[in-house]
Amino acid sequence: MTTTPATLDPNAIGAPGHMGVDFETRVDFARLRDYRLARARAALEASDLGAMLVFDVNNIRYLTGSVIGEWSRDKMTRYALLVRGREPVLWDFGSAAKHHKLYAPWLLPENCRAGMVGLRGAVAPEVGLFTRAVQEIRDLLVEAGQQDAPVGVDIAEPPLLLAMQEAGLTVADCQQVMLEARQIKSIDEVLLLNQAAAMVDGVYQRIADALKPGVRENDLVALANAYLYQMGSDDVEAINAVSGERCNPHPHNFTDRIIRPGDTCFFDIIQSYNGYRTCYYRTLNVGSSTPAQRDAYTKAREWIDAAIELVKPGTWTDEIARAWPTAQEFGFASEMDAFGLQFGHGLGLGLHERPIISRLNSIEHPVRIEEGMVFALETYCPATDGRSAARIEEEVVVTSAGAKVITLFPAQDLFVANPY
Repeated sequence: MTTTPATLDPNAIGAPGHMGVDFETRVDFARLRDYRLARARAALEASDLGAMLVFDVNNIRYLTGSVIGEWSRDKMTRYALLVRGREPVLWDFGSAAKHHKLYAPWLLPENCRAGMVGLRGAVAPEVGLFTRAVQEIRDLLVEAGQQDAPVGVDIAEPPLLLAMQEAGLTVADCQQVMLEARQIKSIDEVLLLNQAAAMVDGVYQRIADALKPGVRENDLVALANAYLYQMGSDDVEAINAVSGERCNPHPHNFTDRIIRPGDTCFFDIIQSYNGYRTCYYRTLNVGSSTPAQRDAYTKAREWIDAAIELVKPGTWTDEIARAWPTAQEFGFASEMDAFGLQFGHGLGLGLHERPIISRLNSIEHPVRIEEGMVFALETYCPATDGRSAARIEEEVVVTSAGAKVITLFPAQDLFVANPY
């Protein structure tokens, strides 16, 4: 099984629909699972780790092709172990383990186990669940002859780390190893990301139709949630809806503010389809726009176009970051204060994967852009009226020919919804 995708043909990057059919080649989920596990194995072999123990639900899904619902994201109770030369072992929440034995034949039945380590402290460490889990993990490491090699952990509760140390295991970081594996997407991952973006295209058409004086930010958030779940989203993680005077500075949330004539409004739709996420901003005006609002939008568009133009294999992320203004040029004291406004971030099973692109980190620590990366580019420009601002985001796939933009709702010019 190859761990690198074939050359991505921009014309083959479609959004083929949710259904599996017999008359078109669409997402091949078996191939997707094989690719992800092969990438993780290769990254593990290239590291000094003997095994990786993962609690991050994105890493669990990448290794095992399993998920039991968005509710599990912050519970820290599901975990998986990948040991060199062995098949992944998954510990899941109670009866979910039995369900996997019935419906996830790509996992060895004996490797689907029930597990519980405390639900973020709700069951106290002295009960012994951490100790029991670590003993089970150590037994598997001994069986594979890897008990003396470092065990990588991505995220974990402190009692687990203490129990691992008490059991004589050397604990190391494996989040970097997993992110290395996840950064190059296969064609199946790209198709899922594009399908997710197509769903948000439709959300923006509905927002544009509804964006009139008297509607509230939270009304539009509800509209977007309903449409996305109807279309097959498995998680609407967050929706920013920001309007009027709330645009400057960007608050990164939504309220019950009533939208008024002439307001600038921007939205970010963060959701996933089969686990693959979107981060997709658009700015729309209500009924009309002013010169100050249009000027801010033009600048934000110029900055994002300059970044997209640079996206190709071999470019370094500092080159992209330098295409954006410094924090001081748009009203902030430092790059930390302005972080996330002129910004790029990888997309996949996680919202923030590699590469992370900004003046905060990329100038001194650049990363080389590679074919198969998928990331979002975001720009922000405050208007001279002191209240409005423009926010644009495009998701791009890195192909041998450059950037393939997959966020398609019109954004070249400031969109005026329901003009007077």
